[in-house]
Amino acid sequence: MSISFSRTASLETVRELGLPIDEKKDKDSRNEANIDRNTVGTAGENLDDFPDGGLRAWSMVLGTFLSAFATFGFVNSWGVFQSYYEQTILKDSSPSDIAWIGSVQYALIFLPGLITGRMFDIGIFKIPFAVASLVLVATSMLTGQCTEYWQFILCQGVALGLACGTLFGPSMGIIGHWFKKKRGLALGINACGSSLGGTLIPIATRRLLVEVGFPWTMRILGFLMLFVLAFPNLLLARRLPPKRISGGMLNWAAFKSAPYSAYCASSLVAFLGLYTVLTYIDISASAAGIDEDFSFYLVSIANAASGFGRLSSGIACDKIGGINFMAPMTLVAAALTYAWPFATTKADFVVVAIIYGFASGVYVSCFLMPIYEMSDVHDIGRRTGMIMSIGAIGALLGPPISGAINTNTGGYTAVGYYAGSMIVVASALMVLTRQLFLKKLWGKF
Repeated sequence: MSISFSRTASLETVRELGLPIDEKKDKDSRNEANIDRNTVGTAGENLDDFPDGGLRAWSMVLGTFLSAFATFGFVNSWGVFQSYYEQTILKDSSPSDIAWIGSVQYALIFLPGLITGRMFDIGIFKIPFAVASLVLVATSMLTGQCTEYWQFILCQGVALGLACGTLFGPSMGIIGHWFKKKRGLALGINACGSSLGGTLIPIATRRLLVEVGFPWTMRILGFLMLFVLAFPNLLLARRLPPKRISGGMLNWAAFKSAPYSAYCASSLVAFLGLYTVLTYIDISASAAGIDEDFSFYLVSIANAASGFGRLSSGIACDKIGGINFMAPMTLVAAALTYAWPFATTKADFVVVAIIYGFASGVYVSCFLMPIYEMSDVHDIGRRTGMIMSIGAIGALLGPPISGAINTNTGGYTAVGYYAGSMIVVASALMVLTRQLFLKKLWGKF
C-alpha cells in the first residue's frame, strides 16, 4: 500500500514541475491507492491476515456445514429416490430416464456458481441466499405432489437443483475469506455436513415413505430444510469488502493458465464417473438379490464413510497439499468403481460402499482447494464458479450415460468400466495440474 501512495505522490510532484507523464499510469495509480485506502478503512486489517480461527470464523464453518447438509446432503440422497421411483411412481420409465432427474440436481448444484460466484465477489450474497432457502423448502414440499415424469424433472430436478446451487456456491467462497492455513480443515468440516445429510436423509426418507407415504414424506423433509437453513441465513457473512475486478461472470484470462485449464478438465471428467456408484449401488444390490430393506442403507453407508474421508482430507490437505492427497484417493475410488459390479453379497456391497464413500468424499471435500491456491482472494468466487459450472456438465451427463450403458448391456459391469476409467483419467489430469503449477516432480500443492 505504501508503494502505491509513494508512486501517486511522485506523479503529483512530476505534474507540478511541468514534466511529461503517462496519464493512464497516473489514473491507475490513483485507483490503486484508493482501493487500498478503502480496503483498510473498511476491513480494518491487512487482506493477508486471515482469522484462521476464533468464534466468528468457526461460526462460518457451522453455517456452511448446515448449508451443505441441506444442499449436497439432499442431492447425495438421490439414490433412495432413484430406487423408489423405479419401483413405484415412475416404474414405466427407464432407469436412464429417471437418472436424469438426479443428474439435473447434481449439475445444478454446481452450475449456478458461475453467477453466484461473481455476485459474491461484488458483494451480493444475503438476499439470493435467503430466496434460495425459501425455494428449496417450497420445492421439497411440492415434489410430494408430483405424479408425472416431467413434473419431477421440473420440480425436483430443475427448481430444487437451482436452489441448492445458489446456496452451495457462495458457501465455498465464504470459507476462502475466513481461512487460509486451516482452509483444508474448514472445508473438510463443511463437507461433513453433506455426509451427515446424505446419511440421515435416505434413512428418514425410507422410513417415512412406509409410515406416512410420499407426499407427507416430502413435506416433512421441507420442514426439516426450513429449520436447518435458518441458521446459515443468520450466521454467514463475507469478511472482505467487495472489490470491482474487470470482466463479467467469466474470467477468460484464467484459461491462459495451463494449470487452471488442466484442473478444469479434470473436474469435468471426474464428475462423468464419480456419482455412478452412489446413484446405482442401491438398485444394483437389489438386482443382485440383496433384500431391499437392507440395500437402501447402502447410500447412507457410503455417505457416512465419505464423512470420514472429508474430515481426514481436510487435515491431510493442509499438511501435504490438496492434489497430493486427492489424486491417489481418487484412484482408490476408481478401483472400487471397477470392483462394484462384481459384488454379490451384503458384505461385498458394504465394503464397496465404505471404501468408495471414503475415497470419493476426499475428492468432493477438497476439489476446490487447488483453485484457492491458483486464484487471487478477490477472484475466488468467479474462479470457483467457473470450475463448478464445468464440473456440472460431467455431473449432468455421467449418471444418464451409466444408465444408458446399463440398459443396453443388461448389467453393471460395463457401467463400472466406463465410470472407473473416467475417474482414472481425472486423477491423471490432477497430477498434470500439479506438475504444471509447481514445475517440479514433488512439492506441496
